[in-house]
Amino acid sequence: MPLNPSPSFSFLSLQAVIRTVMDNGTSQENQQISQILEALSKASEDLQSKSLYIQVDINSSAIKAFLELENQSNAVLSQYPDLFKLSQHLAHLKTIINKLKSCQDYSFGSFICRRSSGYQITRIASLISKEIRLLLDRESIEVLVEVLQESLDEEEKMKVLEHFEARLSRGFDRELQDLILELKVFPLLESCLCDTTCSTVVREKSAVVIAALARFNKDVFVGLVLMGFTIRALVLMGTSCSLQVLTSLIKLIKGHLVDEMEVNGEIPRIVTPLSSEDLLLRATAMDCILEMAYFGRKGVIKTMLECGLVEKLVCLQRLEIEGDANGSHQVDQRAGSGNCGQLEKEMESKEEKMLKTQPFAGCIARFAVHVEVGEGTEKSEKKEIKMEILRRAREASVSEAEAATIVAEVLWGSSP
Repeated sequence: MPLNPSPSFSFLSLQAVIRTVMDNGTSQENQQISQILEALSKASEDLQSKSLYIQVDINSSAIKAFLELENQSNAVLSQYPDLFKLSQHLAHLKTIINKLKSCQDYSFGSFICRRSSGYQITRIASLISKEIRLLLDRESIEVLVEVLQESLDEEEKMKVLEHFEARLSRGFDRELQDLILELKVFPLLESCLCDTTCSTVVREKSAVVIAALARFNKDVFVGLVLMGFTIRALVLMGTSCSLQVLTSLIKLIKGHLVDEMEVNGEIPRIVTPLSSEDLLLRATAMDCILEMAYFGRKGVIKTMLECGLVEKLVCLQRLEIEGDANGSHQVDQRAGSGNCGQLEKEMESKEEKMLKTQPFAGCIARFAVHVEVGEGTEKSEKKEIKMEILRRAREASVSEAEAATIVAEVLWGSSP
């Protein structure tokens, strides 16, 4: 039976699960032991919230249920060596509760005992929650590793990847990080990303999870990203999702990543999608180019200009104006695979919402501004690059009016 504990999950619900496990026998215990742990985690959190620095009611349903729970769960948990520590915590908690029963009079000593017991109950409940979280994390990561290594089922792979991404989104946890490193999860994700025999959606989801790992702890996983094949694989994939992931990594790692891309000759592959017929792909490539313009050194900007970037942007801006006049050229965010939904949520400012509908409006000026205010170039280099942008824009324009408009936007900003 599936178990989905709610915030109001009680010890009585946990008792029912344990009885079910015991009744079904050992054949189903491995399958349902995680349900027991999930339920026990919820129960211990409930106990924490009700015990710290307050009067503990030994006649409460939670306390009574827990006393019965310790006896019932012992038969199940004692069969698993990994759960021995958890069993000890449960036994200790039972001892404190029994001690609390003897401190119910109105003497000063009993008052101190009740306050101390309440604190100890909360502390042990916290240890139980931590131990269970560690056990559940280990189980989920072991399943992730097994599925990615052995399964051919695309849905199963997507399911475990989404579950792992959701766990990472809860924030940093040292024990979880140790498990990830111990079970070599990052190399496995990178292997899936680089495996061209895998489906595109699985590779994209692997890329999204790698980005989540980098955000989980930059100090550990950013180095693995830079040393491995992640960036190369993202560039070679050339999908809108892979470029979104790459853009998020550039924002996170900044100039170090852009430098690596320049050394490996990957800059031209980011400019090339601007010529694609896929509007969403062109828009995500533009976002990536703007981030590279902000963090990139002079050599990076020069490489992009030599790839015909300004000429492509002039053409796209012209098409944007024509398309706007015809009521077309709106980016359909639903055209993506859905793997980068979390990354898309990061783009929610008023200006960015406008750029979703007009992704190439004033794109040359935006590129020039990113170079101007960027971190990668010196002041003298910024002026030189701006002059080169203007020169190339004039040459690519089809009329004096178009050239004058672009120059005005670059020099003084676009008109509203």
